[in-house]
Amino acid sequence: MHHDISSDSFSADSSSASGASNPPGGRALVLGGGGSTGNAWLIGVVAGLADAGLTVTDADLIIGTSAGATAAAQLTGADPAELYEASLAPLPARRPQPSARDAGRHGLAGSTVNHLERTDSIISASHDAADMRRRMGAGALELPASSDPEIHARWRTTVASRLPSQEWPEQRILLTAVDANNGEPVVFTRDSGVSLADAVAASCSSGFAYPLWDRRYIDGGYRRNENADLAAGSAKVLILSPFGGRTRTPLEWGQHLAAQVEELRDAGSSVEVISPEAGAEHLFGANAMNIGLRPEAARAGFEQGGHLAESLAPFWGTSAVM
Repeated sequence: MHHDISSDSFSADSSSASGASNPPGGRALVLGGGGSTGNAWLIGVVAGLADAGLTVTDADLIIGTSAGATAAAQLTGADPAELYEASLAPLPARRPQPSARDAGRHGLAGSTVNHLERTDSIISASHDAADMRRRMGAGALELPASSDPEIHARWRTTVASRLPSQEWPEQRILLTAVDANNGEPVVFTRDSGVSLADAVAASCSSGFAYPLWDRRYIDGGYRRNENADLAAGSAKVLILSPFGGRTRTPLEWGQHLAAQVEELRDAGSSVEVISPEAGAEHLFGANAMNIGLRPEAARAGFEQGGHLAESLAPFWGTSAVM
């Protein structure tokens, strides 16, 4: 069935997709981006909280960005304990590096480092966040992988295989992306006419522009890494940030987590943030796509969640059972 999913249908900024469209009050869970290890850490934290008696997946609103979009779809479709156990399965230290020919075909130069260099160059040349998103979209559209149907199909299959359910949950979740054609922020919901797997695939698409009908989409983290401001109007907002609130963009652009938290608090929300502990920072950043580190990241998150459950229980409005 064909759906009209033009950019105007999904374009959303803080005024059109945050407080204005959120019912007042309630609790919001924000799951930020952070690559493969970030996804494992997010699942670990939520599972650790639950194991200690604090359930946060009962939030009235869940916002997922990039790896957090995958986590949002996973945590609303399966028991956190089961997802955590699956995250502990041993995996190879890192994917085999493609040949120079394959790297050129994919447009990724074959490594996370080269991808970071390419995007850092775009950030440096940009005047502000909106300009950066437009440049990121244009750059992604130029990558050979963005016009390769085989790569698109493989990516969707990979994303779908990670989801315990292919159906949108009844629970309200927002999954972020950026329209590569014009740089406009996008929010996908169950009412967007897009499958859950496609929405997650678009939100996680950092190496090429993911196609949905006549549009192309890139990683929702280019809007803001956590996109916590989309929870505006919620009484309580719990933010899980694998990158610890860091940003690669200039602070004056207001992309960093501290700016989002300030906006939420100024609007009346109570906000708590969980970031990886200092001893786990090596699992993120340049190592974020090392799937061999997923078990360690999941365990770090689980332990941290278990330690924080009791202190977070009054904030969330639940009595944690220790």
